[in-house]
Amino acid sequence: MKEKFRFGIIGLGKMGLIRAREVERSPDAVLVSGADPDEGRRRAFHGISLHSDYRSLLADEPDVVVVCTPNVFTPDIVADALDAGCHVFCEKPPGRTVEDVERIVRAEARNPELKLKFGFNHRYHAAIREAKSVVDSGRLGEVMWLRGIYGKSGGADFEESWRSSREVCGGGILLDQGIHMIDLFRFFCGDFTEVKSMVSTAYWNIPVEDNAFALLRDASGRIALLHSSSTQWKHRFSFEVFATDGYVLVNGILSSTRSYGDESITVARKQFDDGFALGRPREEVVYFDKDPSWELELADFVHCIQYDEPVLSGTSADALAAMKLVYEIYESDSSWEQATQDKLDALHRFGTKTEGGREA
Repeated sequence: MKEKFRFGIIGLGKMGLIRAREVERSPDAVLVSGADPDEGRRRAFHGISLHSDYRSLLADEPDVVVVCTPNVFTPDIVADALDAGCHVFCEKPPGRTVEDVERIVRAEARNPELKLKFGFNHRYHAAIREAKSVVDSGRLGEVMWLRGIYGKSGGADFEESWRSSREVCGGGILLDQGIHMIDLFRFFCGDFTEVKSMVSTAYWNIPVEDNAFALLRDASGRIALLHSSSTQWKHRFSFEVFATDGYVLVNGILSSTRSYGDESITVARKQFDDGFALGRPREEVVYFDKDPSWELELADFVHCIQYDEPVLSGTSADALAAMKLVYEIYESDSSWEQATQDKLDALHRFGTKTEGGREA
């Protein structure tokens, strides 16, 4: 067994810095190389081999590659890293399209001795882990329905961000952030078989969605309700599980900016018969002050490599299923694709800067 696994990070922006911090903290990993075409980002790293092109990083033969790049580059880099003999940890989204993820799955199949994991770190947040434990225990009965709201405010430079480019990202807020909520729905319920949706660009002058509303139903009849938004002017994360005998609520999610508020879990059993608490059951609320998700996610991945155990969370199957649901939500709204194409054509034709979706 290796004393420490040699890590290389491709993409040295915000997520690259976060992942580098966790690699450096890990007792089983050492950061040896990084790659980014931006010289300024490379200058933020010291004491490692630095490259402007990811292929030269792969030539260093790291044991593990962490991919933190915009969606358009992800499939090529992940496939090339696997074919170069590297284990791969890849940030979400896993590409721009379902076909992108299928390419990655084929590369994984060519290299069955290697481990591949995707960064759905919300599964590792303390409140989510506690909620999963409560639901899986059965003490609240059988799950009936889920509801998730994940929204942020786009910000002054949102329209110019690469995250608002269809060519770079493939989609908007649903693919960028809402995919986390979709993954959590699957984490708690498994696969969904029916999708109904409404998708819109309500405010931002961008060729991708800024709001997605979706209803998902699984084979057992359980329903999940999703709202993903970049016009949620007050940032919000809310994940709710209602079961036959009670409910679990997760409100807030700890982030680097703390803009989603305190992270907490509320657990309660339904009450009908004490005469004064109808609709007001007793609730137990627990708050969490630390976000262990980055550390736990990396430790889980390293453990799989060390002991040659299968990756069980954040698998390529999870990534592919989440991406398929994203695109089913897009395609379920028959007016969305045409509206998006019209917006893209207008942007290309006029290059007009707008304010709130209106010409400035």
